[in-house]
Amino acid sequence: MNEPFWETKTLREMSEEEWESLCDRCGRCCLHKIADIDSGEILFTNVVCDLFDLGEGRCTRYRIRQRLVPDCMDLKKEFPPLDWLPATCAYRLLAEGKHLPPWHPLISKQSDSVMEAGVSVRSFAIPEKQVEDIRNHVVETLR
Repeated sequence: MNEPFWETKTLREMSEEEWESLCDRCGRCCLHKIADIDSGEILFTNVVCDLFDLGEGRCTRYRIRQRLVPDCMDLKKEFPPLDWLPATCAYRLLAEGKHLPPWHPLISKQSDSVMEAGVSVRSFAIPEKQVEDIRNHVVETLR
């Protein structure tokens, strides 16, 4: 039996299609983060980029997102480090030599497994256009 590509290739060796399939569409990387100036700690918020479709669980303008949102990260260009990503992120997990979780769609073979596992931001995120002060939206549980 052939081993899955994510177990035999490094992130840098993956094709564009393989790389993109690692995204579980949780939306956590689309949440706004705040860097604590004193400690350097990355604080997650429950505020999601306005380009993120909370119903579908994906970016509505993915291919041109960097033009529309200049501080939106292109993981492939920013790789590494990936320590600012949530601990559940497939890119971060694989970069750290860990395995994909059982709820990841590549493992579960079900696209809704991320939502069922409670990992998706779709159940709690607020679009940025509805937020006045992002500092009031830090979420402790996403670190």
